[in-house]
Amino acid sequence: MIAANIWHWWIGVALTGVGIAAVIGVGAGYLRAVTAKRLPPEHQSGVTEGETTN
Repeated sequence: MIAANIWHWWIGVALTGVGIAAVIGVGAGYLRAVTAKRLPPEHQSGVTEGETTN
């Protein structure tokens, strides 16, 4: 039965790591989506490199 306890503990560690990575990934994806709606990408801003927006 000691193998079951060790296995159970390592599965808990692995699932905790996966859960934390999933939360970070969802948060990063949300921030990326929200920021993309507010700030257009550089190539879509209408200003080429070296120009000013006077």
